[in-house]
Amino acid sequence: MAKERTLAILKPDCVRKDLIGTVIKHIQEGGFRIVSLKMVRLSKQGAEGFYEVHRGRPFFEDLTNFMSSGPCVPIVLEKDNAIEDFRKLIGATDPAEADEGTVRKLYADNKGENIVHGSDSVENGKIEISYFFPENELVQMHA
Repeated sequence: MAKERTLAILKPDCVRKDLIGTVIKHIQEGGFRIVSLKMVRLSKQGAEGFYEVHRGRPFFEDLTNFMSSGPCVPIVLEKDNAIEDFRKLIGATDPAEADEGTVRKLYADNKGENIVHGSDSVENGKIEISYFFPENELVQMHA
């Protein structure tokens, strides 16, 4: 049976702070398998497309400006219960409210620049993964 997949994005603040390897280490220690990853620079339009679900919300403009401000690293992760487990690993959106030891508690500066994105449902995970990765870039490995 196929494992669940989620999309993680190491956001521009993560890249700027040279935390890519550090955060990936947390992810791998959490039992996630990396299916695919790459570094990209989202245009403003690309960020707006990815976060279309949030259009009209008060934070949309700041979010899309931030996500297009520098390179980011989208990563497809796989694991049993990937969505829920990844959200536990990264912690609450606001690092001030995140549990001790979570990625955001350890490395994020604020709610707007919170180091990492994680899909919030299996359905959104599939949509988000396809935004960055065509099917032929999703590597099938056998344990």
